[in-house]
Amino acid sequence: MKVYLSSDMEGTAGVVDWAQCRGPGPEYEYYRRLLQDEVNAAIAGAMDAGATEFLVNDSHSTMQNLRPDRLLGGARYLSGRHKPMYMTEGLDASFDAVFLVSYHGSVAGEPSALSHTYDPRTVARVRLDGVEVGESGINALVALGHGVPVVLVTGDDTTAEEARAVCPDVTAVVVKRSVSRFAADSLHPAEACRLIREGAAAAIRSLPDARLPRIELPATLEVTFRTADLAELACRVVGVERAGTLDVRITDADPIELYRTFVTVVLLARAVAE
Repeated sequence: MKVYLSSDMEGTAGVVDWAQCRGPGPEYEYYRRLLQDEVNAAIAGAMDAGATEFLVNDSHSTMQNLRPDRLLGGARYLSGRHKPMYMTEGLDASFDAVFLVSYHGSVAGEPSALSHTYDPRTVARVRLDGVEVGESGINALVALGHGVPVVLVTGDDTTAEEARAVCPDVTAVVVKRSVSRFAADSLHPAEACRLIREGAAAAIRSLPDARLPRIELPATLEVTFRTADLAELACRVVGVERAGTLDVRITDADPIELYRTFVTVVLLARAVAE
């Protein structure tokens, strides 16, 4: 049984500030270890339920946050900041399940620790077929395209709610409850890891009944940018049309191509912002 694991960092228990998840610095070094523990807890739980093969796609910031020699299960480690498929690089139809570990809420949702959607400097909000989504919902497009169910998500309470909007049957492990965008009530790291391990095992055991993300095709992503010039720039990409002063719309019958276009638009906007 083969598991694909995409790891972010803002959803780790205890993380409430950018300094904790952006290096270099002592705070980052401490919290990257907590992230590693949560990733390993998910792998351990999947192994408890019979999973035998793992690919961990480091999907946070420069995407080189984990220590490969500390990964459990002999997991392969996909790292590096330039990936054409970004947070879903390496996912294909050979996998049986998708795990999203240490994910976070979207900027436009309820207050969620360090909430954003792909790039906080450029993207204000994203809707998938009219439903507010964060990175979990957007990344589910690729899982759908490859026919692989998203069975586990970990993070705060807002993350759980947003993931269920697209994947109603997902096992959601809440390791902290957000008070605001920069405050949260977190479980002790050991308790967070215990719950993640239990949740991962339950998710794998229920795999025979798992369903694909509930996304009707063709699907539409509506992206609201922070400035009008970014929206105008996005429309230079084939398949992107203006939907308002700050808004663009992308529609495609192929969920993977829809995701590819979205990532292209975000990376283009990010380059301008930088």
